[in-house]
Amino acid sequence: MVMAASKPVEPQVGSGLPRWQLALLLGAPVVLGVGAVYLWNRSRSKEKQGKRNGARKTPEGSASPVQGRAQVDGAANRAGREQEDMSPLDRAQAAKNKGNKYFKASKFDLAIQCYTEAISLCPKDQKGDLSTFYQNRAAAYEQQMKWAEVVQDCSQAVELNPRYIKALFRRAKANERLDNKKECLEDVTAVCILEAFQNQQSMLLADKVLKQLGKEKAKEKYKNREPLMPSPQFIKSYFSSFTDDIISQPLQKGEKKDEDKDKEGEASDVAESSGYLKAKQYMEEENYDKIISECTKEVESQGKHLAEALLLRATFYLLIGNAAAAQPDLDQVINMESANVKLRANALIKRGSMYMQQQQPQLSTQDFNMAAEIDPRNADVYHHRGQLKILLDQVEEAVADFDECILLRPDSALAQAQKCFALYRQAYTGNSPSQVQSAMEGFEDVIQRFPRCAEGYALYAQALTDQQQFGKADEMYDKCIDLEPDNATTYVHKGLLQLQWKQDLDKGLELISKAIEIDSKCDFAYETMGTIEVQRGNLDKAIDMFNKAINLAKSEMEMAHLYSLCDAAHAQTAVAKKYGLKPPTL
Repeated sequence: MVMAASKPVEPQVGSGLPRWQLALLLGAPVVLGVGAVYLWNRSRSKEKQGKRNGARKTPEGSASPVQGRAQVDGAANRAGREQEDMSPLDRAQAAKNKGNKYFKASKFDLAIQCYTEAISLCPKDQKGDLSTFYQNRAAAYEQQMKWAEVVQDCSQAVELNPRYIKALFRRAKANERLDNKKECLEDVTAVCILEAFQNQQSMLLADKVLKQLGKEKAKEKYKNREPLMPSPQFIKSYFSSFTDDIISQPLQKGEKKDEDKDKEGEASDVAESSGYLKAKQYMEEENYDKIISECTKEVESQGKHLAEALLLRATFYLLIGNAAAAQPDLDQVINMESANVKLRANALIKRGSMYMQQQQPQLSTQDFNMAAEIDPRNADVYHHRGQLKILLDQVEEAVADFDECILLRPDSALAQAQKCFALYRQAYTGNSPSQVQSAMEGFEDVIQRFPRCAEGYALYAQALTDQQQFGKADEMYDKCIDLEPDNATTYVHKGLLQLQWKQDLDKGLELISKAIEIDSKCDFAYETMGTIEVQRGNLDKAIDMFNKAINLAKSEMEMAHLYSLCDAAHAQTAVAKKYGLKPPTL
């Protein structure tokens, strides 16, 4: 697990599963990553909010509820005597009103009869009234859970009145019941736009359907995806998060190939006989594509570096997103009691991180705890378990783990910085200004003591951005870039800062484009670019960016999140074409 100030990660809540949300604070609209919907921060009174959030169960033009059948029938008879002198529209309205009384009395069959009568009586040129009658009949069918009929009547209502919020939302709910997710999403997207994203009920439905669609598509796509090696920058960043990792250490003297020998096979015995040591040589040369095959040779020959080869192969399987292939190798190392304890602990850390990506926090916690038991002096265990605790929103436990890591390795700048970030988040979410100030002072101390730690500047910049100290945050990102000019994610964060700070769209996009230029496999850059293009109204370009990110996703969960963003953009495109509706743009 590498926190590494790349994507902002939200802690887990409720069920204990992580919420992967990216919030782009670009002025008025805020984009929620999972739902990719806009949320306007307008003040609303409790009365208005309660009205909007209430369930839409009643028909339109409702009369006061009645208690008994006699009262309903009496009213109906009086209405009948008056109908002879009424126009067709008035008679239709009277039938609707009678239907509304039956609806209030939960006599839905009679209500449907009345709404059907209203539809037959209503002049066809009275589209507004006719659409209301269809929508009211759909409401009665909804009470009887006749979802196909609900969809049919709502479709009639929307055809007559394309911006009919009640009919669109009722059809969305019925389509959800019929498992027509795409149609449901399009309707609820239209509702969200028409309501300016101020109704929690419709937004929650949109978010729910987007998550379901994302999971379904990611499960199929991830199963059949072509393994893709990440960029060298990502791989180096990953290994830099370990200090007690034998397999990431450089080759020792005597293990390297002897470059002075001739080409007739006089290279060192190591290079000829050990697939694992060849793999290590390729690692130093950043020739990562050959590592898995060389490790396989070592495994098949049952060489003396079997445990190391299994662990290195598993690590690269994880890096290319093939967890199914990685797990048997990790399991074997963990159960290999003759293996170096540091290899087994490292395998437990990596399996625990894999379980976390698979949203199995209990198994993840078990692995980290086992690693601490078998190798209690291993700083990596506490460092990575601390990151797990942050994801689980267990900040106090995270801080304790970072403290243990620092005790074992006082020079661990990464753990020092991440401890500050954990304390900051705890103070920020707890709304404690004094603790926030203390955490900010902690960051200052870290960057003074470890001026070469880019992670310290990056995490401090995120905290400064939260505090709206944009100028200083920008300076911190510049220091990151000075230290790690090939770290693409820093350019993405700096680009987002320009949007939030100065609303400088051109500068922001320029920096994010620079990130892609540095690392063409930076999925975070493509995802962010796509999210911005959604806000600009460039939906086709946004979809292209999301698809590029999907092909680079490193886990099924991450891919599901990206599919949710892409599906949201597709739905907005469909709604724009059908109804001429577009959300506000930058």
